[in-house]
Formats: sequence, C-alpha cells, structure tokens
Amino acid sequence: MRVMKVRRPRGISISRSLRILMLPAICSALLSGQAAPPVEARPQTPAHSASMVGKPAPLFMRRTLDGRLINLSRLRGKVVLLNFWATWCAPCQSEMPTFNTWLRQYGGLGFEVVGISMDDDADAARSLVSKLRLDYPVAMGDAAFGRRYGGVLGLPTTFLIDRRGRVVQEFQGGGKLNSLEHAVKAALK
Repeated sequence: MRVMKVRRPRGISISRSLRILMLPAICSALLSGQAAPPVEARPQTPAHSASMVGKPAPLFMRRTLDGRLINLSRLRGKVVLLNFWATWCAPCQSEMPTFNTWLRQYGGLGFEVVGISMDDDADAARSLVSKLRLDYPVAMGDAAFGRRYGGVLGLPTTFLIDRRGRVVQEFQGGGKLNSLEHAVKAALK
C-alpha cells in the first residue's frame, strides 16, 4: 500500500486540514445513514487566559486614532480605565459613552480612560469614536498587545489600573458598569 503525503496550504492549521480531508467521508456517511466518524473534541478556550490583578500593568506607547502619542507610564499617579473593545461588539458600544461621562465626572480627581480598539480597520474604529463623540484617547490594538494583558480574547475587557500602575480589577464582558464605577471610586480615594 502506498501512502500519499498531503501538502497543506500555507496558513491552514493541521487540524483544519484534517477536518477538510474528513468532510467528504462525513458527508458520505450521513447521506448513507451511517454514523459519522467521531471527531476529537477541542478544549474550550477561556475568555481570558491569565489574570492581571495585582500585577503591574504592562507599559505601552501607541499612536491614537487622531495621531497623538499615548504613553501609559506618563499616566502613573492617575487611575486608568483601560478598555479593550471592537466596533462589532454591541456591549462595547453601549458602555463607551458611560466611560466618557465618567471621564468628565472624575477626571479632575485623577481619572483617565484609554480605549484600545481590537478592530482590523482603523477607519471603522475612527468612525465609531467620532459617532460616539468620545473625549478619551483610543489607539489600535492587536493579538500581541492583548497577550501582554493576559490574553484578551473576549470583548469588552476592561482593566482598572491604580495610581501606582498596578491592575486592581479586571472586568470581562459588558453589563458590569455599577461594579466598575464602584471600583473606580474606590481606586480614586
């Protein structure tokens, strides 16, 4: 028996290649009324891989959507709400105006908000920021940037950073504005 070596196209994982190769067999089995061959279960990826609470917030310098430079180390001494979001995320869009209100309300007490868009398209992010009339800086992020914060895999994800530059709270998912505001007030004391 001759074994044929299958070349997979660049950019396709081995597991995806196997699924592509198994697809005709599965379809044939289903059409003939037979049970489909078992498919190996994939482990569920957690929404956030490593907690940052109690750790120093990774420093970064990024250009904002309007071309300014945001440097996290220069915000030391302030309480910073670092929010990872995307234009396609409805819970993200609903909480961003609240962050804008908090910036106006608590900014004089040393509170800052920094948004990180995880979109691929800066123009889409820029358009949403303009539509929502956000007053806080927004920069573009990517998977590598998210990994520096423990693996930002679900959106929205928000980190509250204290005046010493340590992450004091993480909030994953939307709908936690009351808890988040309470944490902001506590950090500002």
